[in-house]
Amino acid sequence: MTSKVTYLGNLRTENTHLQSGNTYITDAPLDNNGKGEAFSPTDTVATGLANCMLTVMGIKAKQLQVNMDGTIAEVTKFMMADPRRISKIKIVFKFPNELDSKNQKILEYTAKTCPVHFSLHPDIERDITFNFKA
Repeated sequence: MTSKVTYLGNLRTENTHLQSGNTYITDAPLDNNGKGEAFSPTDTVATGLANCMLTVMGIKAKQLQVNMDGTIAEVTKFMMADPRRISKIKIVFKFPNELDSKNQKILEYTAKTCPVHFSLHPDIERDITFNFKA
């Protein structure tokens, strides 16, 4: 097993990563009967895409001997109804260190080959922007 999810009541779950013991909470969003006091399940999907893209870029950056420490991903999730689902994920990556154009292209390509990117339904629009320090 990878994780254990426990329903805590009041539309909240506790999620435990079994290998490390790390946990996080999810809560239903305000627009779906919840309190919005933690990541919603769909927030974790959108954020997971950014996590995955940063991770594979980090692996490639290490191979390229490029420092991308401090890179930020700003994630915006868009929902639609009928059926209620994620319609779009917008991510803006902000790199704090200068990178040459070759390494920029390599990292952009690498990000778009992450497993989460390939696992999302093709109907989910992805608006991905890479802002490299000039």
